[in-house]
This record gives sequence, C-alpha cells and structure tokens, in this order.
Amino acid sequence: MDYAASFYIVAPELILSAAALILLLVAAWVRDAAKIVTIAAVAALFGATFWTGHLLFDPSFALSDDAFGGLYRMDDFGSIAKLLIYLATIACLIVTPRYFEHRSAYRAEYPVLLLLNAVGMGMMVSAVDLMTLYIGLELSSLSSYVLASFLRDDTRSSEAGLKYFILGALASGILLYGMSLVYGFSGTTQYLGIRIAFADGLSTGALFGVVFVLAGLAFKISAVPFHMWTPDVYEGAPTPVTAFFASAPKVAAVAMLVRMAIEAFGAQTDAWQQIVIFAALASIVVGALGAIGQDNLKRVLAYSSINNVGFILIGLAVATPEGISAVLVYLAIYVVMTIGAFAAVLMLRDREGEQLETFGDIAGLSTVRPVVAWGVLLLMFSLAGIPPLFGFWGKFVVFQAAVQADMIVLAAIGIAASVIGAFYYLKFVKVMFFDEPGRDAERHSPAGHWAVLGICMVIVSPLGYLLTPWLGAVADRAAAALFIVV
Repeated sequence: MDYAASFYIVAPELILSAAALILLLVAAWVRDAAKIVTIAAVAALFGATFWTGHLLFDPSFALSDDAFGGLYRMDDFGSIAKLLIYLATIACLIVTPRYFEHRSAYRAEYPVLLLLNAVGMGMMVSAVDLMTLYIGLELSSLSSYVLASFLRDDTRSSEAGLKYFILGALASGILLYGMSLVYGFSGTTQYLGIRIAFADGLSTGALFGVVFVLAGLAFKISAVPFHMWTPDVYEGAPTPVTAFFASAPKVAAVAMLVRMAIEAFGAQTDAWQQIVIFAALASIVVGALGAIGQDNLKRVLAYSSINNVGFILIGLAVATPEGISAVLVYLAIYVVMTIGAFAAVLMLRDREGEQLETFGDIAGLSTVRPVVAWGVLLLMFSLAGIPPLFGFWGKFVVFQAAVQADMIVLAAIGIAASVIGAFYYLKFVKVMFFDEPGRDAERHSPAGHWAVLGICMVIVSPLGYLLTPWLGAVADRAAAALFIVV
C-alpha cells in the first residue's frame, strides 16, 4: 500500500482535520477567539476546496484512484460533491457570527464543529467501504447534534438537538443493522465486492439488508416517510445551523446514497428502484402539501427541502448516467437557492435585532427592504422552477433523464406535483408585496450577508444559464465515474 499516494488523495480531509484540532486548542487557550477561529476555518475550507479542485482536474486521476487499500475513492463524483459541501459550509460560516453575537452566544467551538462536520461529509461521499462510510457518517452526525442545540439557553434549540439525536440514533441503528446483513450475505464490506456478490441475485436476507440500508440513508436526506424530524429540527435549531443542515449535509447524504445505490447495489437495480420511486413521489407530494398550512418561514423551507429531495430522487430512480448527472446538476442549483434563501432570512430582523420568523413578520417587506424582498422573490420563483430562472433548469434535466429512460409516467406525476409546491413559494411574494406592513424591519445588514445573497441571486437569475455547458460537462464526467466497474 502506497501511503504517500493515499495521503495525497485525502489531503482535503487532512487539511480540515489539522485545522480543526489546532483551532480547538486556540479556542481553549485564547480568550474571545471566535472571530479569529472563524476566519481561520474559512481559510482552511478554501484550502480544501482548492486541493479538491486540483484533484478534480488533474489528468493523472482521470479514471479515479483508491486510497488505503480500497477504503476511500477519489473520483470526479466525490470531488464535485465535496466542492459543493465546502463552498456551502464557507457561505454558512460567513453569515453565522451576527446571529449569535446578538445573543452573546457565539463561541469558537462553532466553526470547529463545522470543520469536523465537513471532514465527516468528505469521508461519506468518497467512501467505497461500509466501515469508512459509517465512520464518516457518525463524525458528521455527532457534530450536527451539538450544532442543533448550540443555543443552550434556548428551549427550542435544546429540543431540536434532542429530537435530532434520538431520531438520528435510531436511523444509525437501522443503517448499521442493514450493513451487517449486507456484509453477512456478501462476505465483504467493500462496494465492489458487494456488487459482485449480488450480481447473480439477492436472497431474502440480502434484500432485507438493502432495504434497511436505504431506510437509514433516507433519514439522512429527509425523504418521506423518514422526514418527520425535519420541520421540528429546522424550526428549533439556530437559523445559521438550519441553513447548514439544508445545504452541505444534504449534498453529502444524497451523494452517499447515490454512490451506495449505483456502485454497491447497481447489479440489482430492480431491487431498490421501486423504493426510490415511491420515496421520490411521496417526498414531492408531502413536501408540497405539508408547507401549505405553515406560518413559520423555517418550517416552510424545511418542507421545501423535503420537496426538492423528491425531485433529486427521480434522477436516482432512473439509474442511468444521465439520471445521476441530472442529480448533480440539481444539487448544485439547489445548494445555491437554499443558501440564498437562508441568507435573506438571516437579514430579516426587527429594530431590536430579533429574527423575523413568520409570514406576518415579513408582511409589506417590499416597502422597507425592497432589495431583500426582490431577492427572496427571485429565489422563491427559482425554487418553484419557474422559467427563465435557473431553478427551472434543475427540474428540466431531471425530468428529461426520466423521459429518456422511458419513465414518462414518473416524470408526468413529478411535473404535476411540482405545480402544488408553487403555491407556498408564491405566498412569500404575496405577503411581502401585497400585504400591509407588519413589524418594522431593520434596514441594514452586514456586507457578508449581502455578498452571499448577491452571488446567489446572480446565479439563479437567467445569467446562471451561462454555466450550463460547464456544469453539464462536469456532471457528466462525475456520473460516468460511478458506472466504471473495475
């Protein structure tokens, strides 16, 4: 085993791990180090981003490479997912400090937790062995439980952390039990070995293992019927933490599920395809209908997340390179829209600095914060998939992949159900532009918030279509990497 080559490949995780350990010591020994630690954490994430980009476009890794005896794989698929994870984490760190500083609750441990979470997510998307997958998943999950309950004096935050921990532990147990069954009936924990062992068919026990694994992973992406934790945790967790949960971990969980389904269970597509189709359609419908009666903005965005997971799963259900490419394109656009939406929500504060959290709070916002209101309008229309905004392209490529695979009924139902979701996105516009003003909103926001919101607005605007040739080509390369059977 060439350890030098292995360490070269896992350099992004090593950078983030070293930075997290060093910054943890700084947080323990230096008083009021939160600002310094945050800046250093952003720098470390940028370093990991640049190294991942280097690996992505390094011709010597065109056909991927394995590290540590086949426990970890560096390929285009994992690199694309990690780029999205790191950039989303950077954006979340930029918009975080002001929220906690108003409550005098920002501590240097927060960016350290995000770094450790990013390490776990990087391991998840590059894992090609069940043991590596579980270690990365638990590293990410444990830090997420702490983040959800970061406001120790806030009852809602503590409740969100406890709910997330209990349900997350249950999902981890289900996943681990499924892994044990898969290992027992395949005789290996490596994805390639599992694929070969299951190539001739699945026994009843192996099928149960596949179902349990998919159920555990469905919890992580908050797909129906394992979505019950999402609205409560999103509402109760601090808003910057909710923004993080809705973006970076979502990418990691979806990428982990896609790699598991295509590489490990790819020889038995029929065994899991119907499960994914049900989860996709159920997530679209439940996400759309569940949001209609909500008044809290974060709960609405939680159901929006469930709804969007449904569209992503349509691409996975297709189980072709075109479908996986569509999943990656949709994920990239979804991350931008979600980060932009939560950046706008974080900018909505009253004169006393308290967050505006309900539709009643943002009534008439266009008369007080017109730029923010127009930004929210742009992002909501994009999430609804209304052309010519870039969000339409994400839905288009997913449905196109389904039609090309002769899943016309699936595409038709998905398109019809997406119309339902447009209702609650339009509600944002109606309340902000046509209702009488509610609470008086603060008129100033930090430059970092404006930068994140501005970048997201430009990308989701029609200008985003300029990225489609490059984004499509990279997504095609990444999807093709999963279908290379060594």
